[in-house]
Amino acid sequence: MAETRKYISMEELKTHNKKGDLWISIQGRVLDVSDWANNHPGGELPLMSLAGQDATDAFIAYHPSYAWQLLDKFSNGYYLKDFTVSEASKDYRRLVYEFSKMNLFRDTGYGVFVSLFVMAMLCVFSVYGVVFCQGFGIHLLCGVFIGCLWIQSGWIGHDSGHYQIMPTPNLNRFVQILTGNCLTGLSMAWWKRNHNAHHIACNSLDYDPDLQHMPLFAVSSKFFHSLTSYFYDRKMVFNNVSRFLVSNQHWTFYPVMGFARINLLAQSLILLLSKRNVPYRKLELLGVVVFLTWYPLLLSFLPNWGERLAFFAASFMVTGIQHVQFCLNHFSSDVYVGPPTGHDWFEKQTSGSLNIQCSPWMDWFHGGLQFQIEHHLFPRLPHSQLRKVSPFVKDLCKKHGLPYNSATFLEANMMTLRTLRNAALQARDLSNSVPKNLVWEAFNNHG
Repeated sequence: MAETRKYISMEELKTHNKKGDLWISIQGRVLDVSDWANNHPGGELPLMSLAGQDATDAFIAYHPSYAWQLLDKFSNGYYLKDFTVSEASKDYRRLVYEFSKMNLFRDTGYGVFVSLFVMAMLCVFSVYGVVFCQGFGIHLLCGVFIGCLWIQSGWIGHDSGHYQIMPTPNLNRFVQILTGNCLTGLSMAWWKRNHNAHHIACNSLDYDPDLQHMPLFAVSSKFFHSLTSYFYDRKMVFNNVSRFLVSNQHWTFYPVMGFARINLLAQSLILLLSKRNVPYRKLELLGVVVFLTWYPLLLSFLPNWGERLAFFAASFMVTGIQHVQFCLNHFSSDVYVGPPTGHDWFEKQTSGSLNIQCSPWMDWFHGGLQFQIEHHLFPRLPHSQLRKVSPFVKDLCKKHGLPYNSATFLEANMMTLRTLRNAALQARDLSNSVPKNLVWEAFNNHG
């Protein structure tokens, strides 16, 4: 005898949207993931952001086909009685299926091994130049090499966090810790937590940590209302201090990006030393300690403090190029306030992202970020495949009237500066009142 299905409405599903009572829907099937949230490999934030909603598109984007077999244990027996799928989502899911048949998600190519070789050479040249060579110019060049090493490590860490770049999961994890924690001091656990939240809530001012840089930067005047960050779990206070900093943000953007890595180092340590559930915490901490040992030790081989400061500045400022690249893809795109919504997840990813136009021979410079729209729609796709799928994504966006925004690297920089300048001019408007808060509150709102 066939089992009678039990149905609930979308409105009832929305009531199960908090810790301890967290339901989502996949293909109209309701799942209770309350107990699973803390053990979810992608962290609890993606589940919390889409709690009480249909999360099918996001699930398809982030999970390989075998993950469907794991859903049965979370079923609570309910189905959505008013479940519908938009035409854009249907076409998006067809594309995922077609790309899977073409084996695009598995074909990572040999680029990762080339990158690892280049990183090894940069490391060897830098250490040799500092320890065995004399001269300010050579030592400064070694600092540049270290910055380039960190940039390449960033691409490796980014890709290995989205999909398996090495033959086995354990080797993939080893490469993550080696190239991330050990060589750069950035925690892969921090990166995954931050980056997964960014992808799920792309360009949400209060849910996407990649837009939450108060009191230094604000890409929208909506930040002037002291929004609450649901990632950092604190209010991003807009007061006289933040007003002053934001008012000049179009001038301070590039200098701050030159040393933005310091903030990432701090954020990594804050997470690893916190009480949050951090996978492989001891291994992650050990990797950061390795970095905090070798980098100061390398500086100590330089003959004087002048050269040490120059080396430090060169390595960090070169890496600042990558931090600028991270901002170009989203700062000038559409933003919104509130949690992401499952029914238009595809649309939010396209409207919140900007591609960078470049020739194929320049792909190495952008590390795949030049196809930001494609990357956000297919985050498991190796960046070597993004150029290949770009025409399909363009056609899909055109069919459904969705934006497919792109600009040259120079144009994207100008668009970002224009966005920052517009917000800066609004911040200078004294008619925008600020809450009466203590000055120190501004310095406790980081991102």
